[in-house]
Amino acid sequence: MSEASVQAQLNDIVSIDGTFDIVDRRPYRIHQRIARDYRSGRVLLAGDAAHLNNLTGGMGMNGGIHDAFSLAATLTSVWQGADPTTLDRYARQRRPVAEQQIIAQSDENRRRMTESDPAKQRKELVRLQQIAADPAKAKPFLLRTSMITGLRQAAEIN
Repeated sequence: MSEASVQAQLNDIVSIDGTFDIVDRRPYRIHQRIARDYRSGRVLLAGDAAHLNNLTGGMGMNGGIHDAFSLAATLTSVWQGADPTTLDRYARQRRPVAEQQIIAQSDENRRRMTESDPAKQRKELVRLQQIAADPAKAKPFLLRTSMITGLRQAAEIN
């Protein structure tokens, strides 16, 4: 977080003569957590309250939106007369998605973006190009990274 270090990092991205005007710094320690359960009685967790992951790729924000959508539908069904134990289904559906899809994809994004070894970067680029060139590989990759696979996985859990 030193001035020199931040200036050097910014110059690696866009080289300029002089220094960047840095208005604010917000250190962020990357950490990932997931709640053991998304429901305790009348308390239900969603989004960052339920799962935290690194910021790379917007997986946490999008996962939180999916949580909110699922929770709203579940709460609506209970409000309209469904058994309150229906709320347990929300937890059964969303927690595995957070663990197996959101946090896993977030880890993959971070690993890819922080790799500094040029040979490993090249290998990953070739891997992604091969996926993009093969429709049979591209479709499942896009479904997973766009979180559609997670929605489908959750829908299968009762």
